[in-house]
Amino acid sequence: MKKLIQSLTETFSPSGYESAIREFIRSEVEPLADEVRVDALGSLIARKGAIGKNGRRIMLAAHMDEIGLIATHIDENGFIRFTSIGGVHPLTLAGGRVHFANGTQGLIGMERGIHANTMPVLSECYIDIGAASAKDCPVKVGDVAAFERPFLDLGRRLVAKSMDDRIGCAVLIETMHQLKTSPHELYFVFTTQEEIGTRGATTSAYGIDPEIGLSVDVTTTGDTPKSRPMAVSLGKGPAVKVKDGGMLSDPRIVEWMCSTAEKKRIPYQREVLESGSTDARAIQMARAGVPAGCLSVPCRYVHTPSEMVDYEDVQNSVKLLLALLSAPVNI
Repeated sequence: MKKLIQSLTETFSPSGYESAIREFIRSEVEPLADEVRVDALGSLIARKGAIGKNGRRIMLAAHMDEIGLIATHIDENGFIRFTSIGGVHPLTLAGGRVHFANGTQGLIGMERGIHANTMPVLSECYIDIGAASAKDCPVKVGDVAAFERPFLDLGRRLVAKSMDDRIGCAVLIETMHQLKTSPHELYFVFTTQEEIGTRGATTSAYGIDPEIGLSVDVTTTGDTPKSRPMAVSLGKGPAVKVKDGGMLSDPRIVEWMCSTAEKKRIPYQREVLESGSTDARAIQMARAGVPAGCLSVPCRYVHTPSEMVDYEDVQNSVKLLLALLSAPVNI
């Protein structure tokens, strides 16, 4: 899966500008699906199979978009001021490199005089593309940029700038590859605009009207020096979400996921995330409501230009999804 993960993470597609990643994913899943379509907000929906005996209509969602930046002003010297698309932390920006949709590249600087012990804010940051004046600057107000970082293979650990949530997309694609039979009608949905409010999942869930919903996304960890206590670590298996900042998983979904992992001897962790949420929140509230949960891939340094996952956690996420989808669901 490493080549797939590299291709996914290195593709430029901030929230609202997912066309490039959508076309790449479409090329991967079209041969594996019975039907592929794109909804009005740009989410890619791949249907596989039909409802059989004891089968259900299940929606699986991983978001295609990544956090990014958008230009708000270009000064007379060609420096670009910007604001965020999604949750961008100023502390991680200094010296970082960015890539605009038109191919322009640059680096992020910070105003002189910011105290070393002071948390910077976005209004104190700017992008330097090497322009000498506003006339020399090929970027205009409203142009969108993403972080520029190459994929890094550290063996068992993988690092990239958009593991959130291209790693979830990779898990869904690989699951489609490996899934032989299922009693369910499965909708593999690669959603848009998750980072700015789970918007793509909201419309796609309304259109699909699933009976069960699962998102596949990343979650933070508590295994780095002096990190905030959290019972999730890299290398100990995918996490089954119980709660996050936007939803409570349906207890029946949690039990289904945990009992399946135990039966198949797949390592897993139980997750309570104190802030943030996933597409499962949008699925859960679609139409008259949907029993929903989330399979989380543990990830260090979420929403930074270098996010880290464990390759065995990724592979075990695929194994757990395959086990969940290959058998009837008693919910």
